[in-house]
Amino acid sequence: MTRIVLLDSGPLGMASHPRPNPDFINWLRGLAKKRVKVLVPEIADYEIRRELIRSNRLRSIMRLDELKRIAGFLPITSKAMLKAAFFWAQARTTGRPTAHDRSLDADVILAAQAVVLAKGKHDVVVATDNVGHLSRFVRATKWQQII
Repeated sequence: MTRIVLLDSGPLGMASHPRPNPDFINWLRGLAKKRVKVLVPEIADYEIRRELIRSNRLRSIMRLDELKRIAGFLPITSKAMLKAAFFWAQARTTGRPTAHDRSLDADVILAAQAVVLAKGKHDVVVATDNVGHLSRFVRATKWQQII
């Protein structure tokens, strides 16, 4: 079973920052040494990239592209979007939404990407700063705690 870490927008923002966080870089290197696959989910890329484009942070965009090339990229699929719609409705039905009703709700899309990827074939965890929202749908942990 392949171990896979998906980077949420918080850790992904650190990876694309012009001044890299040495602890974060060492963490990524440690995962690579252990042959843990790290992927950049398309929804997290979107969340970070839109602000980098708006603020004209070309160097950060290049860093984001480099990480996607080195680590890997997880595109959004139709299966993931169908699962995300289910998660979105479930969260609202139980009175525990993860975003405003008119929001795209990236958290449920990311959770759905993780669930669809796992499907019994992979051990998937989301590295995030938002454990509370994501852990309702998928295994999510602060990046520093993933070893």
